[in-house]
Amino acid sequence: MVYKSFRINCIVRTLLLSVSILLFFYLLFQTALYTAIFIVGITIIYQIYGLIHYVERTNRDLARFFQSIKYEDFSITFKEKGLGSSFNALKTAFTEVVNAFRKTRSEKEEHYRYLQTIVQHVGIGLMAFQPDGEVELINTAAKRLLKISNLKNIKNLESFSSPLVETLLRLRPKESSLVRVEDNNEILHLALYATEFKLGGQKFSLVSIQDIHSELEEREMDAWQKLIRVLTHEIMNSITPIASLASTINELVKESYKDISKEGEPDAEALSDIHQALQTIQKRSQGLLHFVDAYRNLTLIPKPNFQVFAVEELFARVEKLMQADFVNSAIQFNANIEPQNLELTADPELIEQVLINLLLNALQAVKTKKDAKINLDALLDGRGKLIIQVSDNGPGIQKENMEKIFIPFFSTKEGGSGIGLSLSRQIMRLHKGTISIHTEPNVQTVFTLIF
Repeated sequence: MVYKSFRINCIVRTLLLSVSILLFFYLLFQTALYTAIFIVGITIIYQIYGLIHYVERTNRDLARFFQSIKYEDFSITFKEKGLGSSFNALKTAFTEVVNAFRKTRSEKEEHYRYLQTIVQHVGIGLMAFQPDGEVELINTAAKRLLKISNLKNIKNLESFSSPLVETLLRLRPKESSLVRVEDNNEILHLALYATEFKLGGQKFSLVSIQDIHSELEEREMDAWQKLIRVLTHEIMNSITPIASLASTINELVKESYKDISKEGEPDAEALSDIHQALQTIQKRSQGLLHFVDAYRNLTLIPKPNFQVFAVEELFARVEKLMQADFVNSAIQFNANIEPQNLELTADPELIEQVLINLLLNALQAVKTKKDAKINLDALLDGRGKLIIQVSDNGPGIQKENMEKIFIPFFSTKEGGSGIGLSLSRQIMRLHKGTISIHTEPNVQTVFTLIF
């Protein structure tokens, strides 16, 4: 119907134009009515212009329509008047198509914003980048983990961790890797998993980044606790009867010695040797029982009684308890809290025990130092977590011992039991926190508690 009306309109306009042309030539050659000739000529020109404009206006609407599709500009409308009723259906069709595209784009943008919201709020770090390292997407979790506000290229992470950059660039689709990063006084174990996708013909690598340091520590501590339970159970079962029998035999020997003394002269030297041997067995058995019982405490840490308390109060109690040791050893002790009103949600008694263990270790480390210094600091790190640090200017810890100091029974101190740091680590795990160490030989050793 649209095209039929358009055809009729064009025929009518053409016929009127033809009649006007015939009239123009008739007046021109048969009469001397110059004014009429002029008027008819102007009318012909106007009709020609009207016909061209009428036809081209449809073309312009078509051009506008296709350009709006090409450039996704769906703000355009087709409500202009002047083409007649024959084009109303066409304009309506244009408008409906544009509205459909507008709705589709709106839904697409909504889905995009929805996915962006999910990506930005997911707890696992996500990064999408091109083969040359150019970053297309990085979510909030990854920024927080890497302590950056923005990232344009993977290579900009060189200052944070060179191994991390190398691993990210070489990871192939479906590959995973574990990277250890030492960020100041904090240890991170970053688990990476990569996949690949194409967008607009361009390849992108999508890598998930997750710090599993806490999970690794927890698994390690669980393994040690299970081992300790088995060992203490077996040792206790073996030593208890030995200690009991040694005590019984010792009493029997004493009674036998009395009986022999009444009847005749005993072999005093032999009896004395037996008595001493049995006493030694008894003492060592009891010593082993106490030793095993002490290590069994590693698996019997009470459940934390969480409270909200000021860090300033915690530091004051610890300093009061350790004050005599600092004075007697001529150690310069400094406590600092920034900001001063920091509060902690934890078990104050258990955390107090951890700090005492660390301060006693620091005392041992600086005992031969002339200008011995120990610092106790509390602050917020770059990720907004509360951290407490115990630092000293002792000789430090040898590199080969760094990975062992939290293992139960391992100690670098003469006569040390190897319980203190392992116990401290378990207490921090019960608080969903971590404990780490950073050392510079003969400069500084820092133990960091992260809550």
